[in-house]
Amino acid sequence: MAFPRHRPRRLRSTPALRRLVAQTSLEPRHLVLPMFVADGLSESRPIDSMPGVVQHSRDSLRKAAAEAVAAGVGGLMLFGVPRDEDKDAEGSVGVAEDGILNVALRDLSSDLGDDTVLMADTCLDEFTDHGHCGVLDAKGRVDNDATNSRYVELAVAQANSGAHVVGPSGMMDGQVAAIRDGLDAAGHADVVILAYAAKFASGFYGPFREAVSSSLDGDRRTYQQNPGNAREALHEVELDIDEGADIIMVKPAMAYLDVVRAAAEISPIPVAAYQVSGEYSMISAAAANGWIDLRTVALETLTGIRRAGADIVLSYWAADVAGWLA
Repeated sequence: MAFPRHRPRRLRSTPALRRLVAQTSLEPRHLVLPMFVADGLSESRPIDSMPGVVQHSRDSLRKAAAEAVAAGVGGLMLFGVPRDEDKDAEGSVGVAEDGILNVALRDLSSDLGDDTVLMADTCLDEFTDHGHCGVLDAKGRVDNDATNSRYVELAVAQANSGAHVVGPSGMMDGQVAAIRDGLDAAGHADVVILAYAAKFASGFYGPFREAVSSSLDGDRRTYQQNPGNAREALHEVELDIDEGADIIMVKPAMAYLDVVRAAAEISPIPVAAYQVSGEYSMISAAAANGWIDLRTVALETLTGIRRAGADIVLSYWAADVAGWLA
């Protein structure tokens, strides 16, 4: 049998050849590690639905953050988990100087300085007693403009505490423009806005609710995007870019790779994608049952997200991957 002159398998015959011609790279610098810090803990507390992930105490956070940065991860995304008794309808503890997220940001800023990119989740859902991402009106609906005002306060508080990047994730109309104006007016023109431009109303967020001890009763479908609406997602991306976003985000990642690809094709700014809690947990569960190899599949999925066009990937495996790739 005659073989064609061009045989793609020639380029796969050794690890060195495969490495030489690889079209998509996955490096620790591409990865951001989401981390949870809870008020009142003296030591870290496991999150049952996310094997290997914990709610950190302030001390354990500092240790784990230093280790992740030493391993080479590109950045850290911090979520604060207050005591239930400190939550209220306005999410006031998120703005408070002694609120757990702002305290932890100062801890890491002091420890790490500019050795990493310190990011903060700029949303109200962890801090409100109703669990929604915004302020509610008299009818129990999320008030878009009142919420944006709170987001500005959150962003300024986080910037004051040392965040290099603020991450508005609540999907309010006009949130990026409001935050950009607020940061600039407060003297934080250099603080980056990572806009959750296409955040879908997904079933993959389930374990995250445990991670942040969410008080939500209901869903967020009135402000997060319909999973079937790709064109709407791209419209949101364009709006956030026009409003001054520095990086745009697609969340979740794995079920929305078409949106990641489409966003990358139109975006003049970096594109991030978030491999969310449910994506992490389902792979971890399958691996725990011996059905798949965890390391192989984790690397494969992260490479796939990069291949789709993501410049930055948030993943709970970020520090592990940095070790694997060392």
